[in-house]
Amino acid sequence: MKLTFSPGSPYARKVRIAAIELGLIDRIALVPTTVQPGQSNEGYARDVSPLRKLPALILDNGNTIVDSYVIAEYLDELAGGGKLIPASGDAKWRVKTEHAITQGMLEAMLLCRYERMLRPEEKRWDVWLDDQWDRAWQGFKLFEQRPDTLARPLDIAQIGLVCALGYADFRFPDCGWRKTYPKLSAFHEAMMKRPSIKDTVPPPA
Repeated sequence: MKLTFSPGSPYARKVRIAAIELGLIDRIALVPTTVQPGQSNEGYARDVSPLRKLPALILDNGNTIVDSYVIAEYLDELAGGGKLIPASGDAKWRVKTEHAITQGMLEAMLLCRYERMLRPEEKRWDVWLDDQWDRAWQGFKLFEQRPDTLARPLDIAQIGLVCALGYADFRFPDCGWRKTYPKLSAFHEAMMKRPSIKDTVPPPA
């Protein structure tokens, strides 16, 4: 299998963490790939994904799986199922819902990043940017108030949360989430002891 990725992509990081935790990382070749809004990558769009997003998992049979959650779900099933995503019941839907929240938090922060990095300053919409950032910030607040989520055995929602916190550190280092959310800070520090988390931290910007 091949995984298209960038070291700075929180979505690709999520899949890499999942693959390490599931014991599958040695079966996956990492393929460095560059995609960016406003820059065409015709080969990637044609051969991998028309959405031009990371990551994508290219299977040995030539099929391609896209979306970080869908890839993680595939890997979880490949590893026997029920390891990072509960197989059924209330736990399944809680984990999937919490993961969806972390996904939305990442999307909001990514839009903030693009607004600041790519849009000319005179065309920036500060109200929109502040609204996107507040979506991520409210997500952090929600998880700060869910100690049971932070304390349970590792699952895909926790991995998504770690990637969101890591992306905040990577792209918004002065946002102050640790001071505001001490339970999340303790959770992150504990998670950083896992090799899968520590070894996938994005390099300095």
